[in-house]
Amino acid sequence: MPTFFYNAKSKTGEEKSGTYEAGNKADLAHYLRQQNLFLISANILGQEPQKKHIKIILSDIIDKLQPVSLVDKMLFTRHLSVMIKAGLSLNQALEVLSQQTKNKKFSKIIDNLNKGVQKGTMLSDALANYPKIFSNLFVSMVRVGESGGKLEESLKLLASQIEKDHRLISKVKGAMAYPLVIVVAMFGIGVLMMITVVPSLVKTFQELKIDLPITTQIIIALSGFLTKYTYLSLLIVVSSILAFGQILKTKIGKRTLDWSTLNLPIINDATRKINSARLARTLSSLITSGVSIIKSLQVVSEVLTNSYYAESLQFAGKEIEKGKSLSDSLQKYPTLYPPLIIQMIKVGEKTGTLNDILDELANFYEEETDNLTKNLSSIIEPVLMIIIGGAVGFFAISMIQPMYSMVSSF
Repeated sequence: MPTFFYNAKSKTGEEKSGTYEAGNKADLAHYLRQQNLFLISANILGQEPQKKHIKIILSDIIDKLQPVSLVDKMLFTRHLSVMIKAGLSLNQALEVLSQQTKNKKFSKIIDNLNKGVQKGTMLSDALANYPKIFSNLFVSMVRVGESGGKLEESLKLLASQIEKDHRLISKVKGAMAYPLVIVVAMFGIGVLMMITVVPSLVKTFQELKIDLPITTQIIIALSGFLTKYTYLSLLIVVSSILAFGQILKTKIGKRTLDWSTLNLPIINDATRKINSARLARTLSSLITSGVSIIKSLQVVSEVLTNSYYAESLQFAGKEIEKGKSLSDSLQKYPTLYPPLIIQMIKVGEKTGTLNDILDELANFYEEETDNLTKNLSSIIEPVLMIIIGGAVGFFAISMIQPMYSMVSSF
């Protein structure tokens, strides 16, 4: 029989613990009642360490799945800059940050960075071992700071870049949340009506024995399928969403999505302004840090998610290697870069203040994006109302038309 380690209480509230050999917990509880004790908890000796081991394994899996957010990286960069400025060595700063970071996954990564630096590895090289966490932009700016002896300044500038990038992305996500919620709610209500309302109307149509128009037959067939194969329908929807996501990851799918965002009404203006803001801000930060213009364009092409912008910057880098200017190179893409960007960059190149001009452009387009995201909901609302009205109208006409035809025939 197993030996239990138990915790129990007496009638007076006195706690008592000990071990007892019993067939199961019920036998243990019966024994303790005879001793005027009430069982609180019991564990078989030798099994608790195994449970703790399982908990540790599960905790490790959860930690590995935990993402490292832009906020985590921004705080890390800013705090690292402040600590180096205060006189702490790089190892001391990394050790402190490893202990203070709440994100366990990121804490382990910082600890590994510290171990690499202790062995003589450059911080930028240690960062490059985690490409999914630290982008080429991050590594390049740190490397330039190390080589120029201005790591603190590079980190400070990088923290500011990450913060503004995070703010821009947050505004765009916030603006898109409202229409997404409306679309999901409309889809959910539509499915609910198909499952609950339409079957009741179908019975009425069957009793009246009337001819149904094709639109009504389509709705009834869809309702019948959803009602009869609810779980299969759910599986089809989930599989379709996952398949669509995988298609977008392919080269053709990504290209199609990028083309759509640049040409579809409403979102095309937002796409250009967002990419212009990120381009100007990132390029300004890299040039200010001391990265060469060709290397900067290569890094920025990896930062911008739209493939058309990435290709234009890669082309510009090759043109600059041939001796051409950035403004002339970008001028060949009028659909991507408005005249304002071209003219401002041209002025910056002539006056030698390209980084300042890019900073001004970044501020301008970030403000434009801010105004656009504030008004995006009011712009999208009429479109959503038309879509919702069309769907409701189609459903109402399809289900009411047979009844109206029957009444008019009398």
